[in-house]
Amino acid sequence: MKNWLVLIIIMKCCLSCQQNPKPLKVGIIAYTGFPKSYCDSLRYALENYYGVQTFVLPSKPMPNAAYTSIKSPRYQAPKVLTLQRKHLPDTLNYVMGFTTQDICITKRDEQGKIIKPEWKYTDFGIMGLAYRPGNSAIVSTFRLKHTRSKIELERAKKVTIHEFGHNLGLPHCPNPHCVMTAANEKISTIDQESLFLCGECKKQITLKVKA
Repeated sequence: MKNWLVLIIIMKCCLSCQQNPKPLKVGIIAYTGFPKSYCDSLRYALENYYGVQTFVLPSKPMPNAAYTSIKSPRYQAPKVLTLQRKHLPDTLNYVMGFTTQDICITKRDEQGKIIKPEWKYTDFGIMGLAYRPGNSAIVSTFRLKHTRSKIELERAKKVTIHEFGHNLGLPHCPNPHCVMTAANEKISTIDQESLFLCGECKKQITLKVKA
């Protein structure tokens, strides 16, 4: 009888673990100059929507190794992602950086060639970047500015949820109202999208997100 009781208890524990998996842990880096209030709002947005745990890591300057001045002072986002991933603590699953500095990429076509015109896409300013799938993302508020702080923060939340969606493996979505829609080089696209994943995108990830 005792053996049966022990077995039942073990089975219940196993079922409980399956039903309540440990939340993913995301390290947050607010690079030098990034407002604490903004950082808190963005990490809470991540927690509330994806159900992850966030941990604020020590603030630091943007890495010199990623600096470029081909057009204007910027930081190469792919290099930032690489450096963040390199220094990701073993206790965390992901790392996301927040910066007020401008970030950029070199946009290439499917063959790996720089998109024309090269003068524009060799050093192209962006709002965020993330590995897909992967464990590193960066969000910049440099191109999200608005005279109304509420709108600016809403934009930043959308980019944050969008980039973490890429980390989870989500591609860009054709639904213009889904937070995973491609910006297509327009800030108006971000303003028109919602703060949430569409039904099709929700089906592609294992996390239970808000409706």
